[in-house]
Amino acid sequence: MILKSRGEIDAMREAGRVVGTILAALRDATKPGVSTGELDALAAELIAANKVKSAFKGYAPGGRRPYPGVLCTSINEEIVHGIPSKKRILREGDIIGLDFGVVKDGWFADSAITVPVGTTAEDAARLVETTRRSLELGIEQARVGNRIYDIGAAIQAHAEGFGYGVTRDFVGHGVGRRLHEEPQVPNYGPGGQGIRIKTGMVLAIEPMINAGSWEVEELDDDWTAVTADRRLSAHFEHTIAVTEEGPIILTLP
Repeated sequence: MILKSRGEIDAMREAGRVVGTILAALRDATKPGVSTGELDALAAELIAANKVKSAFKGYAPGGRRPYPGVLCTSINEEIVHGIPSKKRILREGDIIGLDFGVVKDGWFADSAITVPVGTTAEDAARLVETTRRSLELGIEQARVGNRIYDIGAAIQAHAEGFGYGVTRDFVGHGVGRRLHEEPQVPNYGPGGQGIRIKTGMVLAIEPMINAGSWEVEELDDDWTAVTADRRLSAHFEHTIAVTEEGPIILTLP
């Protein structure tokens, strides 16, 4: 676990601003009839325009085949790591998770949003809003002296209060000179356990909440994770820094 100085956090904030700004542009471009490949191409153009590098393209942890895009596009029952394609066309009523990261001056930042495509059904909108709020509640627990599972306990309590399932197979993580650093940040409890949260931690907190079961399956493309019951899933993420004054979100536009 690598604690960051104020100067290093400021540098990571610059990377985070680029991530937040590009995600906002991608959100605005997400409409019925647009392909996920087009969204990935737009993200690549904006990466070049901002003179940063993709955090995702070519990433190959644990012997996986290298990830082919700069953006993860996970539609409906896809939880995370959906691969963009010109053949995947968004339809009215879909929800899509956009997971995106960059490297700027050697520092990584990582964030995700779930976007409704056109007008969505009430149950889909409720899932998206609950997941977004779960992230907020998790971030509130990222305070000096708390324990790492306090973050997940807050996320879990809110999501399960609506009858949703909290994905266990994927967790948040530390961020810094690498995309994934220690510690892992689970999206479930129990609170009061795990390592103490310290000043200088930089964490990617990312609840993935399912309309049904928490259980996951992986598709044959070696990346895309889907809900085992094929019900909807939503995903939100911010990179945050822990300071004496409280958590600071680094991935805002």
